[in-house]
Amino acid sequence: MRQVFWGLVFMNFCTSAIAQMGTNDNLADPNILGIDALGSLPHISEELASKVVEGRPYLSATELDRVLSVSLDESEREDIYGEMFRQIDLNNAPDEEIMLIPGMTGRMAHEFEEYRPYNSLEQFRREIGKYVSEEEVARFEQYIFIPMNLNDAALEYFAEIPGMTPKMVHEFEEYRPYRSMDQFRREIGKYVDEDEVARLESYVTLD
Repeated sequence: MRQVFWGLVFMNFCTSAIAQMGTNDNLADPNILGIDALGSLPHISEELASKVVEGRPYLSATELDRVLSVSLDESEREDIYGEMFRQIDLNNAPDEEIMLIPGMTGRMAHEFEEYRPYNSLEQFRREIGKYVSEEEVARFEQYIFIPMNLNDAALEYFAEIPGMTPKMVHEFEEYRPYRSMDQFRREIGKYVDEDEVARLESYVTLD
């Protein structure tokens, strides 16, 4: 009965959320994708797929790019990033990471940074929509997220994190208020390993 309850809550989160994660239905997450699915992506051999899995967790797009760049050139990596990408932190990603988004230009990377800090995806759409079409804004949005405040964010925001489960959303709430990231690591570390704590931490903030 408890599982059914949390399943219904999670479904409600996913349908009613004002997302802080860009909609990325067409982009796979490199921390979640299975090895067979990785091998089906362009230019990724069985050996490279294994290396991608071994390199997890990827806490930034640049970490993934370093692994792929050993075997693939820039054009090949851009092909992959049209199908798989580690979403970037819109408020904190450095210029080199923003430039990994396929089709990104130096000028547009500057505009991404110009309007920081972003408080919502609606703000992102409004500001970047001054320069590109609605369709291009939607494409860019697949590649970004806005960090979620551990103490203030609505629970439905947490449900948008790739690989998040209803139980883990509950645990995020259970230990509020968080007074430090060390507390977050300690409490959430009761349920998942150190790598998964680090991955989850990359999406949240106390600022």
